[in-house]
Amino acid sequence: MSDDFELDTDDLKRRMDGAIANLRTEFASLRTGRASGSMLEPIHVEAYGQMTPINQLGTINVPEPRMVTINVWDRGMVSKVEKAIRESGLGINPQMNGTIIMLPIPELNEERRRELTKVAGQYAESARVAVRNVRRDGMDQIKKAKGDGLPEDDQKFWESEVQDLTDKYIGLVDQTLESKQQEIMQV
Repeated sequence: MSDDFELDTDDLKRRMDGAIANLRTEFASLRTGRASGSMLEPIHVEAYGQMTPINQLGTINVPEPRMVTINVWDRGMVSKVEKAIRESGLGINPQMNGTIIMLPIPELNEERRRELTKVAGQYAESARVAVRNVRRDGMDQIKKAKGDGLPEDDQKFWESEVQDLTDKYIGLVDQTLESKQQEIMQV
């Protein structure tokens, strides 16, 4: 009946890759004591009637290791961009200079570093949950195929394939987390 069942492992991999890519994006927004334009990516500003990413309102530069500057194109948006940065929870105090907003990146103290490693852990746990949800979808497809007549040997083969894929991606999440935590704790 369903001898020709083949699980779309490419789709499962693509979705698990998406979870890893999302994790890396979230990690990029974590401040590690060094300036990075990517730390502003999650911040959106109410502009022209919609929420707009900061990088679409101005040019983001990193002129020195502890400074990020934003050259806002529309003078009327400067105060809104500044307010969004203040309210973002990054812990950075913007300084204004005409249409240029300067963000001096302060040194991280030990307590703030520990807080950031906990936040990184929460991001990693969200990525693990996303990977496990993809695993569950794959297992559900296998169970449905079993109900449609998939032989037990084939079922076990596909289940082990999905589990191997899941283990690989969970390991990748853990490895990425460990690397980020080391980066955060580095003085």
